[in-house]
Amino acid sequence: MTTGFKRIMENVVQSRVRVDSPALTVRDRVTPYSRKQNLISAPHCHVARRFIQFFFIVVFLLQGAVHAAPGTTIPELPNLSDDRPAKITYTDAIILGVVEGLTEYLPVSSTGHLILANRFLGLDSDQPLANQSGENGAPVRTLREAANAYAIIIQGGAILAVLIIYWQRILDIIAGVFGRSRTGLLLFRNLVVAFLPAAIFGLLLESWIDRHLFGPLPVINALVVGAFLMLAVEKWRGRRKSETFSEGPDLHELTVTRSLMIGLLQCVAMWPGTSRSMMTIVGGYLAGLSPTRAAEFSFLLGLVTLSAASGYKAVSEGRWMLESLDLGPVIVGILVATVFAALSVKWLVTYLARHGLGIFAWYRIILALVAVNLLFG
Repeated sequence: MTTGFKRIMENVVQSRVRVDSPALTVRDRVTPYSRKQNLISAPHCHVARRFIQFFFIVVFLLQGAVHAAPGTTIPELPNLSDDRPAKITYTDAIILGVVEGLTEYLPVSSTGHLILANRFLGLDSDQPLANQSGENGAPVRTLREAANAYAIIIQGGAILAVLIIYWQRILDIIAGVFGRSRTGLLLFRNLVVAFLPAAIFGLLLESWIDRHLFGPLPVINALVVGAFLMLAVEKWRGRRKSETFSEGPDLHELTVTRSLMIGLLQCVAMWPGTSRSMMTIVGGYLAGLSPTRAAEFSFLLGLVTLSAASGYKAVSEGRWMLESLDLGPVIVGILVATVFAALSVKWLVTYLARHGLGIFAWYRIILALVAVNLLFG
């Protein structure tokens, strides 16, 4: 008994000597966060570059496969509402509000879902709006333009949901801006750095994206490629679970470089069907964040990005939106989107911490197969 106790004490002393020995380098005496920092240095940046290259190569091949044959025509998705009125109705508002709220922060692409929903609701039409006169040389807006504008407006519901749920984080950021919270100031810095790439490339590529990428086929391609990206990331993350810690760095502890990496990955989501949430959560993984904190950073970055996009749309096209869209359906859509966005945010944080992104990858594949069946079947 005495011998066993003596051995235990010797092991304890030896372990303390190994930790406290001055001969050890700083690299050997690491805290959990500093060890995480070592794990996510150069190799992780390399992984991020590989993922981006993989995404664009596969999407290029998919697009090429469809358009390679001369004279290839793409059949239209079936329109389930051919005799609909030429305006956004309350039924449209509720359906689109649910779609926007549920999918905005889930890694399944809200834009892709809204494009498909608009097609099935009959909103993807060049029919002139019912309340447009075209007097005084004013351009006559189409139902398609109104639906695209409406999709931007109801993002206000998703913005409101994050403001409500993460009000403490928001107040901390505001305090940081006014010099009263160091953590809030650092988080503000990280969000601004992550937002800048989308602001720059969004302005440069907006017209090209609207012309070439807004349609069922590009959405289907992005859904499939995004699914395989998520499966690859989950497999990569699973191999490192034993080397990582449950939480990792907090959001304000991200470096400028890693915040910029997340922002660059968010730019990939300008391809409709990719999912801004998916790319920023993946970026959070690569930056060393836990699933919960990666989701939180994605939500807060989405708050900035969506607010900027909605504000830009309001400034550039707000006047005709007010003239063309009925106020009632706009309010209903925003309220419905707020409720369902709040539910999806709360659920996603809990789910990711336990299960990861795998289920969303399979959902995207199933959705793509259903859309392909309707498109080519």
